Amino acid sequence: MTPIAPHITAFLREQLPLQRGVSEHTRESYAYAFQLLFRFASERLRVTPSALSLEQLDAPLVMDFLQHLETERHNSPRTRNARLVAIKSFMRFLEYREPSLLEQSRRIQAIPAKRTDIRLISYLTLEEMQAVLNTPNLQRRDGIRDRAMLHLCFSAGLRVSELVNLPLHAIAFEPSPNVHIHGKGRRERLLPLWKQTATDLRAWLAVRGQPPSPELFVNARHQTMTRWGFEYILRKHGRAAAERCPSLQAKRLTPHVLRHYLPFLTMSGNLSASTDVAGFYRLQGLDCLTVTRHSFLVPTDRCSGWPPG
Repeated sequence: MTPIAPHITAFLREQLPLQRGVSEHTRESYAYAFQLLFRFASERLRVTPSALSLEQLDAPLVMDFLQHLETERHNSPRTRNARLVAIKSFMRFLEYREPSLLEQSRRIQAIPAKRTDIRLISYLTLEEMQAVLNTPNLQRRDGIRDRAMLHLCFSAGLRVSELVNLPLHAIAFEPSPNVHIHGKGRRERLLPLWKQTATDLRAWLAVRGQPPSPELFVNARHQTMTRWGFEYILRKHGRAAAERCPSLQAKRLTPHVLRHYLPFLTMSGNLSASTDVAGFYRLQGLDCLTVTRHSFLVPTDRCSGWPPG
């Protein structure tokens, strides 16, 4: 029996960061996948995780684990597939370290990914977005911060991870306001900022102070804003805005909605021009053909009056 501990340690601490150069987010995702797998296997086989062997992680156990994710943890097929990708990557790594496990690895590699549904993403109208932006109390420090975060998120089409991890030096106001993004897949983007967005950011920088955190946005404890913290702020202001804009009550306001629809409306003035659409999604660090399969094109008359401020 081959102990699994030294191999998983080498995979997570050497192979992923040093040999393949994967991002910290990917390493954390893989590590969590194996945490779940080892917990499941230890309960199924009645051994401690440190006592697990490679031979015990066979195809039937992996398939039972994937079924466990969907039925007991209520994970979506997309999450199930992400866990399977991590396991397959580890098995490919083992093929060069433990040739005796080639057949076991081949069987696990043959486990297919499950097909997933592509859900339609909602969008906000000008009135709805303006209601959300008007909700923060600009007489308070956190209100100034919240408005700047919301404005930057939708006007630049940022992912939540890009927004909360944005360093202070990524914002520049000369020669013209812009934000420098290091996004998913190591893609860099230099995006222009609207005049009102720049004004909100200047207002936040004036009251931000000098907290030890290098990120642009910090919480009440002067620590880095987390993605869950931003989602809480968005839900809070969304509920308050729904009292003044009843149409928001029927919509689920998420950062994903802000990213994929509002920037599209604001930065592409002519929705019938494919070059505008492609150019915008390149600014977002996305492949246009991939994204438009997930998207819903909004009628051109929705764009009048943008950007809000």
